[in-house]
Order: sequence, then C-alpha cells, then structure tokens
Amino acid sequence: MRKSRIITGIGISAIALLALTACNSGAPGADPSDGGDGGTAAEQPWEVATDVTLEGSPTFDAMTERGGVVIGVKNDQPNLGFEDATTGDRSGFDVDVARWIAASLGFDEEQIEYVTIPSANREQALVNGDIDYYVGTYSITDSRKEQIDFAGPYFITGQGLLVAADNEDINGPDDLAGKVVCSVTGSTSLQRIRDEYPDAETTEFETYSACIEQLKNGQVDAITTDEAILAGYVQQDPEELKLAGEPFSEERYGVGIAKGDTALQEHINTLFTDGGDIWQAIFDANLAESGIEGEQPAVD
Repeated sequence: MRKSRIITGIGISAIALLALTACNSGAPGADPSDGGDGGTAAEQPWEVATDVTLEGSPTFDAMTERGGVVIGVKNDQPNLGFEDATTGDRSGFDVDVARWIAASLGFDEEQIEYVTIPSANREQALVNGDIDYYVGTYSITDSRKEQIDFAGPYFITGQGLLVAADNEDINGPDDLAGKVVCSVTGSTSLQRIRDEYPDAETTEFETYSACIEQLKNGQVDAITTDEAILAGYVQQDPEELKLAGEPFSEERYGVGIAKGDTALQEHINTLFTDGGDIWQAIFDANLAESGIEGEQPAVD
C-alpha cells in the first residue's frame, strides 16, 4: 500500500489508542452518541478542558459568547472528513482533530457546529468570521497566509493520482499529456497540474465526489489531490479505483484560523506539540487501514 511522507515520529500511548480503538473512530458515518467517530466522552482519547481562558484571542471570545464553536470541514473525504448522507454523522481524521481542538478550548461535541466549506471558499469564510477555524486537508501556502493564519502542520502528505482500476496508461504525472484530469476548484493540486503539466486538460468541480462520478463514468481520465484523500476512495471502492504512481509534491495540512489571532495559533500549536499520544491514536483509528503510514510532524 501507499506511504505518505511524514516527519518527526512520536510514540503511541496504549491507553489512548485502546480508548479510540474501542470507539471505532475510523468508520465513516459512525454515530458519535453510539461510540462512533469521536465516541462518547469516556471513549475519546482527549478530555474536555474546563475553566479555559485564552487572553488576546478574538476568536475564542466569540466562541465563549456564543457558547459553542463553529468549525469548517469537508464532508466527502472518506477517513478524513466525511458526512453520512443518511444520519448526518461526521467522521474522519480531520474531524477528530477538529474535535480535539474544540475539547482543549472547553467545548464538547454538543457545542460543535460543523459547516461544510468548499475549498475555494475557505479563506473567505475565515475572513468573514463565518467559522472559528477550519480543519479539512488545508494545505499551508504563502498565498493563503496573505489572508489567514495557520496552526500546525498536523499532517504531511503528497499529491497523487487516482485512476480507474483497469487503467494501465497513467502511472504518474508525466503520463497526463492529452488526458483529462479532475480536481476541486481552488485546490493547490489543480493549480500544480496547470502550472507544471500544461499538456494535460483539466476540469474542476466543488467536490471530489463529483470528480469520482466523472471518473467512473469515463468522462475524465484521472483525479488529482493529496494521496491521503485518494487512499480513502480506493479503500471505499478497490474494485473500480487505484492509485497511479508515486506522490509528486509535499502538502502540509494546517488548521486555518483568522489572521492575527496569535493566541489561538499558539494554543493549537502547543496542543499538537504536547499531544503526540492523542494524535497517534486519532491517526491509527482513522487512516491506518487505508494503507497510509504517518508520524506526527513538528509544528512550524
């Protein structure tokens, strides 16, 4: 199976790992109230903090006044950010990271509102204050940092290609000339194909699930985004989909926050730095079965 490029390994806490394994956090669509993704308070590898203060953070002040946290996420990425269409339950690595951050700020699951934000609208949602922070395969880039700030990184992966299981023509980005490649609007992956592989034809949609349908219908030849995302789709449908070639970039996932909220940024970075056991438990419960291997990266 595939391996992502991650740095700075941290050991596993047996207690935390058993706790998260018991709640089967990695199952897309699991019900949090029934011990699904995130589990009940007793099953989570984190605890909800009490008497939290965070001086100098306008975002935290807004959360406190509201009595809850509004988190931007993805909803169509198996094992990362997934929403069950029937139950509305949220699951995945990014969703659990988002819950962990909320808990560190004193908010439990009942005080979280998840908002699905398309990739192209993430910066504006943060600038407008529509969400308190964003956790959803959000690559840290200099252009994005002109409008917002990031905490992290909390995960590192690389851009890859997804093709039909019977496709033998595409084995890497150098094979994309004359091929139709799909990705989401506003993604770094889409821009890289346009910049570095101009002989490929590109098409874009708001969601990766729309690209999946296009691939299965034979309307595109490949989908490109981060391998951690693509591996989830392969795990979900291995008879029809496969990864092609090796990763050809490095993508550093960060938590998007409002520009200038240094207090919140430092809080989240400290959480990641001190919480290696919890990070590993979340990773193992959500991503290990997809074949992705990873270790927690050092924060910037």
